[in-house]
Amino acid sequence: MRIAVISPFVDRRHGTERAVAELIERLAGNYHDQIDLYAQRVSDIDNLTPSDVPAVSSGGISWHPVGQFYGPQLLRFPGWLLLNRRARAQESRSTGGPPDVIFSPGINALDADVILVHAVFHRLAELQPARQALSLRGLHRKLYYAMLCSLEKRIYSDPRVRLAAPSKRTAEQLGRYFGRHDAAVIPNGVDTAHFSPAAIAPLREAARKKWRCAPQHIVLLLVGNDWRNKGLRALLAALAHSPGLPLRLLVVGRDNQAPFRAQASLLGLREGLEFCVPSEDVRNFYAAADVLVAPSIEDSFNLPVLEAMACGLPSIVSRNAGVSEWLTHSVDSLLLDDPEDADELARAIRAVAEDAQLRRTLAENAVSTAKRFAWDEHTAALRTLMKAAAEKKQASC
Repeated sequence: MRIAVISPFVDRRHGTERAVAELIERLAGNYHDQIDLYAQRVSDIDNLTPSDVPAVSSGGISWHPVGQFYGPQLLRFPGWLLLNRRARAQESRSTGGPPDVIFSPGINALDADVILVHAVFHRLAELQPARQALSLRGLHRKLYYAMLCSLEKRIYSDPRVRLAAPSKRTAEQLGRYFGRHDAAVIPNGVDTAHFSPAAIAPLREAARKKWRCAPQHIVLLLVGNDWRNKGLRALLAALAHSPGLPLRLLVVGRDNQAPFRAQASLLGLREGLEFCVPSEDVRNFYAAADVLVAPSIEDSFNLPVLEAMACGLPSIVSRNAGVSEWLTHSVDSLLLDDPEDADELARAIRAVAEDAQLRRTLAENAVSTAKRFAWDEHTAALRTLMKAAAEKKQASC
């Protein structure tokens, strides 16, 4: 098949973008599909060719760079929709026809045939505090979410679009908000050769030295953007409820640090807290850590949990994260019933910090659980949806 894939950027530093990278490499490599990738930025992709190189029958990935508007996200996102559609129209004219199927991770195109929904903004908008609208940043976010919700309603409610979700939780939200009870549940995968205890062991000494972690420290790790939704407020409060423990916290991602630094200062947590930008190899953070903490208020899946488990890290995970549907409390992880309950989170942190045997048990079982998730299976399931969509389009022509 010739598949157009639309994503603002693709790399291996972020969850959704890593999933796209793993998908398109397998579509091109395992199935010999021709992938036309429309993105503004691309890195860490194998078999990538410039868009002016002719496609070959054995498949490959051609990147078609898409321009961007500058300014607030409220303007940049509509610009992205317009510019990627124009780039696709130009490519169709030059090649003599459209692709067999258009795939999008989320609402990146008004004419996608298959969409893997990594976030439901109707749900995220409900979780936004009303007082945010009193600030310029809060007003912008409110208007931005309103625009995204409008696009979701238009796109996801269309029965001609085939939908997939990485968890039952997200699939249920598609039914609740858009009347779509037909979404396929296709969980993310993990490369257990790349993410494994053996892979991170050589990185541990240098990683802990880089972030000034002493041997006695129990290093907690939170990975992701939108730190409020990822549960950082509750995590900081839980640390304040855990006196006497040699804890350090690494927070990896991009967000406005100011409110969280202010909270940490009020709680007396000036020491032992480090904000880190994503690196080319996220395994350095897993290598430095002793426990992954993911107290998400809302999360479609949370891929870092699966990666950390594959690396042998004990994990504390919110039941509001889609990945929790495949986890077992006190066996391969500790699951939080209420991720906003700082006391519950503090008890979980204390349990893993004080009980070395519990950490070992969770780590061993986590590695076994992670092996059940494979990108090859993820790709095969999504490609089945794409093939069905392509056949339906061809039959209607």
